[in-house]
Amino acid sequence: MKAMILAAGVGSRLDPLTRNLPKPMVPIVNKPVMEHIVELLARHGFTDIMVNLYYLGDQIQSYFGNGEKWGVNIQYSMEDRLWGDAGSVKRCEEFFDDTFLVIGADDLADIDLTRLVRVHKEKNAAATIALSIVDDPSEYGIALINEGDRVVRFVEKPRREVFSNTANTGVYVFEPEILELIPRGVEYGLGKHLLPFLLQQKRRFNGHLTASYWSDVGNMKQYQQTHYDVMDGRVSIDLPHLQVKKHDWRGQNVTIDPSAEIGYPVMIGNNCRIEKGARLLEYSVLGDDCVLEKGACVTRSILWHGASVMKDTMLERCVVGTGCRVQSNAAVFDGVIVDPVRHNGESG
Repeated sequence: MKAMILAAGVGSRLDPLTRNLPKPMVPIVNKPVMEHIVELLARHGFTDIMVNLYYLGDQIQSYFGNGEKWGVNIQYSMEDRLWGDAGSVKRCEEFFDDTFLVIGADDLADIDLTRLVRVHKEKNAAATIALSIVDDPSEYGIALINEGDRVVRFVEKPRREVFSNTANTGVYVFEPEILELIPRGVEYGLGKHLLPFLLQQKRRFNGHLTASYWSDVGNMKQYQQTHYDVMDGRVSIDLPHLQVKKHDWRGQNVTIDPSAEIGYPVMIGNNCRIEKGARLLEYSVLGDDCVLEKGACVTRSILWHGASVMKDTMLERCVVGTGCRVQSNAAVFDGVIVDPVRHNGESG
């Protein structure tokens, strides 16, 4: 089957982490979030994948290439501007010749896509959206479905009238006939335009409520919480490192001083070094080539590739960008720490 991954967005809500990194490449437990999506698609038999690109898209294309590493075939649609998610699908209409799936590149999910497609076909739907129960529906498109799973009401990000806590996960199954309803050459949204139009036209538009894990990695708080969820075993994904003991995942060539303290759960990437008296405590992730110097303490924090925490520095609930050296012997709480030179584009 064919699928499209929507990967053109800027990811402004994760600023400054996304100033020189496209949101689909933001790491979740040491893998780009889009890599988890590609692996999910591959597990469910989606072998032909289209990816639309705009913001820093060359980084995405360079990393994923033709998809051979994941057993899929990836093609790319380069965009000269943001066309909206439905508009981007319309631009690729010649790619789709049968039932197809559309999914966001910046969500983490373990939704049973095989079942989603099967239910879509059994109900002879033109469009089916995967739905999930959420605590705050105002951040999402919300749907109301009847006993036959037909969507009877849909509103994109309601600000006032919240009539449901059933959120659109951004995972869609469509029949090719849907493409005829999307105008060409204009910015057009799935939730903002297409789904309300399906209701207006009384098309066979269904919702499929799933209890599977789904997280919109859209802001810093949710980005951190998604890591905690992974380490708590709430989501079924392929982790990049071996589990050496319960709640302790480690890559290759990891050096830990005997006096260092390791809490749980933690994930330690390849070639990391944890020096004398350093403490790597619960719900922390070290990317590859990270260093905790003597006496450093890291708790509930995420360090990207090549980051280091210098002597006697304490981090709690922080995210540290690629290659950043935290040069303080004080404590930093709830911080986003990036290299300003790197993020101004003056350094690689």
